[in-house]
Amino acid sequence: MIDTVIKGGTVVTPAGVGDWDIGLEGEKIAAVAMPGVLPAEGVRLIDATGKIVVPGGVEAHAHAAANVQEGLRELVPGTPNAGPAVHSLGAIWGGTTTVVDFTPVNNEGDLAQGVHDFMSVWQGQAYTDYATHVIYRNSNTPDSIARFGELVAAGFPSVKIFTTDIRPPGNEGRTLTPGGRLETGRLYDLMEQVSRHSGMLAVHGEDDELVMYNYLMAQQRDQWDWYNANLIHSKAVEDLAFRHVTRMAERTGAGMYFVHVTAKDGVDVIAEARSNGQPVYGEVLTLALSFDASRYREDDGMKYHTYPSLKGEEDTVSLWDAIMKSDLSFTATDSSFTTYLDKIAGRNIEDMRGGNIGIEIRMGVNYTEAVVKKGMSLERFTDITSSNAAKILGMYPQKGAIAVGSDADFAIIDPAIKKALSMSDLHVRDFSPWEGWEVEGWPTTVILRGKIMVDNGELLGDGNDGQMILRKVDQSVLQRPTV
Repeated sequence: MIDTVIKGGTVVTPAGVGDWDIGLEGEKIAAVAMPGVLPAEGVRLIDATGKIVVPGGVEAHAHAAANVQEGLRELVPGTPNAGPAVHSLGAIWGGTTTVVDFTPVNNEGDLAQGVHDFMSVWQGQAYTDYATHVIYRNSNTPDSIARFGELVAAGFPSVKIFTTDIRPPGNEGRTLTPGGRLETGRLYDLMEQVSRHSGMLAVHGEDDELVMYNYLMAQQRDQWDWYNANLIHSKAVEDLAFRHVTRMAERTGAGMYFVHVTAKDGVDVIAEARSNGQPVYGEVLTLALSFDASRYREDDGMKYHTYPSLKGEEDTVSLWDAIMKSDLSFTATDSSFTTYLDKIAGRNIEDMRGGNIGIEIRMGVNYTEAVVKKGMSLERFTDITSSNAAKILGMYPQKGAIAVGSDADFAIIDPAIKKALSMSDLHVRDFSPWEGWEVEGWPTTVILRGKIMVDNGELLGDGNDGQMILRKVDQSVLQRPTV
């Protein structure tokens, strides 16, 4: 029996945009109907008149559990990176209702139980639903790689790999742990497993040898200051790695996507692979759509940084062109953030901190920049903020859709809000690269599985509301580029 009705809003559904009413039954969507059809008495009414109702956002790229479980470095003692509670709190305030984290894979024992153990830090700390990618790296054995199918069967079908260690040898802040990179032999083996077991591969793609040589040359050329990050993590680095991995994907048949695409060069590789029918997708960070490498030159310009690095203005234009069309499939944040003092403490290219604090602003800033300023359709906005990530990662239509049977997850956007963002508008930590950013439209009501979590400036949910989501990738996504 319908217990809640959302009425009066402009609703974005898989069938299009319309002035629909939405009926909820518990945690699920029970009806999408013409105005006046659903009951108005004896139900909870949520008035969305003048507002836009979209599926709750899906954040496909957040590093939260590792900040607790692996104790990643602190440049300023006592200012650790944010854990699940802070990530999910920022997400729910900003209209995102599902967050996907990362978990390393063990070499022995019950691999799936190891994932559950690692993700246990989310329990009681989740204002959103959550899921996790698994991570393979050079420290994983061939036997562990051969057992990838166990993880898929347990509901963990997406696996992330790094083609670079990001920082030079000896730096304690290298990717996760020493040996974070997955060399070609292990990667090819893993891609065969991904193809065999209908998994989805997520790739941090940078050519490691060129990255490390760029560090060497930067030392010799006295280019060690933080604002030279884009000389290390260059356009060529992205191009070479993307071409290498897409060629292996072609040979193995693995479905895959590149995380945080930053350069026109990477976009071109993805577009070429997709034109050849390969199931290759691309993620772009709201950070890279908002800023370019010229920002690094500011006195605290490292606050704009996450790896690989920002690139030039022409690359930002290319990224926007790709997300407005379909060469890139969805936006994310690479969320792994700390306080302002810790973020700006690393003042050279080896010590500067990655990760950014964009998980709260992603939905609102994307709405302003894409829909209001660039004329993106509401359907495409829904694709890039929720639906496409849900499809690629095996959560759709449970997540990412306003449809009968889907989870009752919503972000209700008020397009009448026009303001410059201030820190008083945001709810986690003490800085934001988007402070002062002019926005037009912002999520004001956020609903997770039928529960109102945020409403007009008031937090109504708590850390016990989120649940882990287990997933299975649909075959259509793995056979050809569908989104």
